Order: sequence, then C-alpha cells, then structure tokens
Amino acid sequence: MPQIRAPSPPKGPDDLFRRLDELGVSHTTVHHPPVFTVEEASSLRGKVEGAHTKNLFVRDKKERHWLVSCLAERKVDLRWLANELGTKRLTFCSARRLRGFLGIEAGSVSPFAVVNDVGGVVQVALDAEMLERQPMNFHPLDNSMTTAVSTDGLLRFLEAEAHPARVVRFPGDSSGQDSSRPLAETA
Repeated sequence: MPQIRAPSPPKGPDDLFRRLDELGVSHTTVHHPPVFTVEEASSLRGKVEGAHTKNLFVRDKKERHWLVSCLAERKVDLRWLANELGTKRLTFCSARRLRGFLGIEAGSVSPFAVVNDVGGVVQVALDAEMLERQPMNFHPLDNSMTTAVSTDGLLRFLEAEAHPARVVRFPGDSSGQDSSRPLAETA
C-alpha cells in the first residue's frame, strides 16, 4: 500500500499561484462562496467564463490512485473509466486519502492538487473534450476560489510536477447520453 503523506503543512493556493508564475502559466482567479458539488458550482456559470469541470479522486484494489478531470456536465461511468485506465474496478477515495495524498479537503479536488503528491502516487487523467475548451476552470486547492488556465498551461504545470496527464476520450457527447451502464457523479 502506498504511503499516505502529503507535505506537512500541505501547499495552499498562494503556493500554487507562485508555482504557476514560476512556470510562466497565465492564470486568473475568482473568489466565491465555497462550493462542494458540481450542482453548487453551476451557480458560477456566466460569472466565470470557460469550461467548468468535475474532478474525481479514485483508486483500484491494487492501491493505484487517479485524479480524473472532465467537463462538469459529463456523466462518468466508473466501469468504463476503470477499463480505459487499465484496471478492473474503481472506487472513490476517502476524505483521509484525499488529505493524505493530495493535502486537500473534499470539494477542492483538481489537477492542481498534485503539487501536494510528494510520493508520486497519483496518476492524472484528463478529458480530451475538456482540453479543447479554453480556458478551463479548477479549484486552486480551495473550493472558495476558481482558477482559469489554458490547456497548454495546465499540461505544462502537470509535466513540471512530474504528473504527465493521460488524455481520455469519453464515449459519446458531454451529456453522456450514449451510456447504458450505471453512472456516478461527484464534484
């Protein structure tokens, strides 16, 4: 089993912004009341331009962990996703694992959280369709803010943090209407 050990204390939004600046990644951040679900975050649409996202932290029985980011309106079939990632079954990670591996609380999951993955345990998978939208919006380690970055900027950040992204093409359109299997959703 991988060690659960985010830095102590974990890096926060200001650390992330400094890192993005160091890498020359342009970013803009909007402050808002905390949001914990995709539904709550939908109130930001129109106020925050660009692609809104859904982010999942999942693992398999072999203790492999993935941070998956996709379009907010996407229906995610965990069985399909497990197969796409080369495993058999995925389950959502506990709040303890979220804090331990990524140094964040529930509702703050985003690819930016790999800045706290000191053990290099977490793999990143990104929705191909999401990467086609500009800019993309994610919580910057805190769900009371939303930070917009370009696709190039996000990929540059992930590479610099030794977490190159695997790009996943979800079946069907972003409404997920072609999926016939049970679906799961989370923020």
